[in-house]
Amino acid sequence: MAGRIAERGAVLGLGLGLGTVWWWAVLRLAVTPDAGALEGAVAAGGWGLSLLPVHCVAKARAVGAVGEGRWKAAWRGGAGGGKAGGG
Repeated sequence: MAGRIAERGAVLGLGLGLGTVWWWAVLRLAVTPDAGALEGAVAAGGWGLSLLPVHCVAKARAVGAVGEGRWKAAWRGGAGGGKAGGG
């Protein structure tokens, strides 16, 4: 129990620390005229991480997941695929 609490505290501290560094970089880019590549890289990296899907499920459990061969069939003009251009 104590180990789990310590682990969560460490993760929370790491998240707060990284969030603070990201905000520092963004504010420095916005306010300071001599902000450079380091601040830009930190800001862009943090923004890029926010685009990652964090709520993922296995394809077998996902509701409405596309079947394995659907895209292959679509490219070949198979059932339900149709051809591009709509002749």
